[in-house]
Amino acid sequence: MTTKISPENLIGLLDRDAELALIDVREEGVFGQSHLLFAANIPLSRLEPRFAEKITRRGTPIVLVDDNDGLADRAAKILAQLGYQQVQILDGGTQAWAAAGYELFSGLNVPSKAFGEYVEHAYGTESVSADELHQMLNSDQNMVVLDSRPMSEFNVMNIPTGIDCPGAELAYRVQEIAPDPETTIVVNCAGRTRSIIGAQSLRNIGIPNPVVALRNGTMGWHLAGYALEHGEDRRPPEVSSEGSARALQRARHAGARFGVRYIDAGQLAQWREERTQRTLYILDVRDIAEFTAAHIADSTHAAGGQVVQATDIHIPVRNARVVLVDPALVRAIMTAGWLNQLGLRDVYVLESGFAAQTIISGPADNAAFAAPSVNMISPAAAATLIAEEAAVVIDFNTSLGYRDGHIAGAWFMVRARLQDDFAHIPKDCPLIVTSPDGITASWAAADIAAMGRQVSVIEGGTSAWQNAGLATEMGMSQLASTPDDVFMRPYDGTAAEGVEAAMNAYLNWELELVAQIKRPGGTRFEFFPELTP
Repeated sequence: MTTKISPENLIGLLDRDAELALIDVREEGVFGQSHLLFAANIPLSRLEPRFAEKITRRGTPIVLVDDNDGLADRAAKILAQLGYQQVQILDGGTQAWAAAGYELFSGLNVPSKAFGEYVEHAYGTESVSADELHQMLNSDQNMVVLDSRPMSEFNVMNIPTGIDCPGAELAYRVQEIAPDPETTIVVNCAGRTRSIIGAQSLRNIGIPNPVVALRNGTMGWHLAGYALEHGEDRRPPEVSSEGSARALQRARHAGARFGVRYIDAGQLAQWREERTQRTLYILDVRDIAEFTAAHIADSTHAAGGQVVQATDIHIPVRNARVVLVDPALVRAIMTAGWLNQLGLRDVYVLESGFAAQTIISGPADNAAFAAPSVNMISPAAAATLIAEEAAVVIDFNTSLGYRDGHIAGAWFMVRARLQDDFAHIPKDCPLIVTSPDGITASWAAADIAAMGRQVSVIEGGTSAWQNAGLATEMGMSQLASTPDDVFMRPYDGTAAEGVEAAMNAYLNWELELVAQIKRPGGTRFEFFPELTP
């Protein structure tokens, strides 16, 4: 039987050096409204597809969190069936946590967001406003704008003239982008965190250039009334051997300041043997194209800047061993330095790189529980039944994904609420279910079959449907479940009149985190003074 843990005892666990996976099983949109600071969100709706990838060791101590609404109890039963041996539930959920006097936080990736604000205050990261940057751009100043987000975000919107150079890539590539020490470097992101971390990274490696963050990022630029570019894909030049050597020299100096530790292939091999006793994350922090071309077989891609931006997603087990991989070392060293400052205790750089490792190419083969055996149907056969009105379609995509494209006539449903929301679905009709890749749909189909309904899953999911050239529609036409499964970013909304208010609210939220994390249930970060000569 799963045991309960009080808020007071959970605080004690969070202060220890032992491993702990604190997992909130509510939908992301609900989680984002109010949650424990160090809780990672793995919704009950996607528990089986995600849990094996994120919580790799079946003996990991786990505490599940909900809002005292029974979701954690349901999740605990599933995890017990999947072989997890040490599962507890926060007694009373988030309500009891707050009643005990501990802080609850809104938003996503909150530890990393709060850390960005801390860094600006602690290290005095300089910044410029959108108006100041606009003036700089119009005055033909010797400068460059570097966007520290992944290309997928840069492609949506960017500051004019900006070059995409995500997170840890900055220290690796800045020598090629701005070889003139007189060139001013402005680092931006969508809001604040990655602008600050990116700019401070360049300051930490000691480049001679003036470096500033763009205050409030692309949102601040938009709120100031300036136009953004869309659909751009500007990238930095390739790194030369001389540039790589210079970057490594600078990164090692920064690594010494921030206590970066190194291991070799032999140590990693030993830790692999100990995986049943200690969780091991092997994170390849390079660009996705480099990872796809060649990577260590049991590593996971996690671009360095995104690891720092979303530590709760990439390293959900507290006090796990973390090994960062980059054959050039620069990006791994810079990422390790930031994780040390965030307070992670067991972070290491694989100094031996690819030596003595099994190397493969292609996308990551992430661990996952095998989807249950369910009846499958081809996209073409499903299309025929739908056209003949001989089946009803249910889409288990996120509500945001459903909004942006779904099979015509499909119902949106949240899997965790299937029992409650199934009354909206027409009765006595065969069902066809789908999700982007069909995996979540397969788990949902098993749930539906257990209810006695005839159900099939589209092979390959909605992606296969679209690849077959079959029609989709946009919008929120048929909602069987409340669409609160996604925590919406300010620019995810469709109502233009609400975007600016959402941006202002988001930026104010980030600024207030510095004070909030100091309260009970919050945290503190590590400060590292400059090395004395």
